[in-house]
Amino acid sequence: MSLRQFEYALAVAAEGSVTAAAELLQVAQPSMSQQIRNLERDLGVTLFARTPAGLVPTAVGRAFLKEAEVAVNAARRARATARAGADDLVGELVVAAQLGFGTRQLPGALSVLRRRFPRLEVTVFEESSSAELDRLCRRGALGLALMAACERSPADAHRLGEEEFVVVLGAGHRQLAADRVELRELEGEPWVRFDRDSALDGVLLEASRNEGLTPATVARVSQTVTAVRWAAHGLGVTLVPASAVPRGYEHLARPVFPAVSQPVIAVVRSDAGPAATALLELLRQETWDNSASFRRSGAGAGELDDEVAAVKAAEQLVLGRDRSFH
Repeated sequence: MSLRQFEYALAVAAEGSVTAAAELLQVAQPSMSQQIRNLERDLGVTLFARTPAGLVPTAVGRAFLKEAEVAVNAARRARATARAGADDLVGELVVAAQLGFGTRQLPGALSVLRRRFPRLEVTVFEESSSAELDRLCRRGALGLALMAACERSPADAHRLGEEEFVVVLGAGHRQLAADRVELRELEGEPWVRFDRDSALDGVLLEASRNEGLTPATVARVSQTVTAVRWAAHGLGVTLVPASAVPRGYEHLARPVFPAVSQPVIAVVRSDAGPAATALLELLRQETWDNSASFRRSGAGAGELDDEVAAVKAAEQLVLGRDRSFH
């Protein structure tokens, strides 16, 4: 096995086909196919299943790819460290964020970091499972991890602020008239929820248990932007971190009562270097309390009606486009 084979497998998983992966990495398709077969033979397992949608990692393939990604990233950091000059900040910084956390703060901090150090390569990915983030941190696979504090959080974790959760409602929902939405008032509502192993679904379950509620599931999604958009179109309500609400949907989001929040921490690898330290300081300068912008205070009933009408008009436009294809 070789790191190059690992890179080929990761590319196939990302692109869904050998042909597309070969084009991405600028190698011959037959050569990549042969390397994938050799890798599967060496491992004694099947990494990909052929489906109508393309090549999809098998269960064992997904487990292998997670470890392969760790190995490839570690090799990149080692090469970058070897090439880097003593006073020149170059190489790769690997950052992971727990799904939904720092959605607004992280891009701004990274933008400043890249302007300061244009030769720095930054790799960022989102992880829905806090347990997986914790595992990656302990294995030293990340330069910096952004996540909610938990019982397993390292003692030297850096607290950045508090992430308050908000509920996103459909246009015209009766609870949009409130500054805060009581969770008990959402009894019987359908919910757009996250994958069962997602930390975000755990937040909803805990908040519901505290209020004696049983959320009825209408759909499960893996991305916060999908949950917000589906809730905005009236499929159901959803609960997301305030910073994860995309711009243009703020008028449909409200803080909840009792308040639901989690401390946000950054975990920096002890030997991560100056890039991770610089990013940490930039994250400290970001604003972490976003919930105030979602309260209805200051908005009159007429303004709310205008907002609802605008969203409904947009929905009709989308529906009209969909019908044009049938």
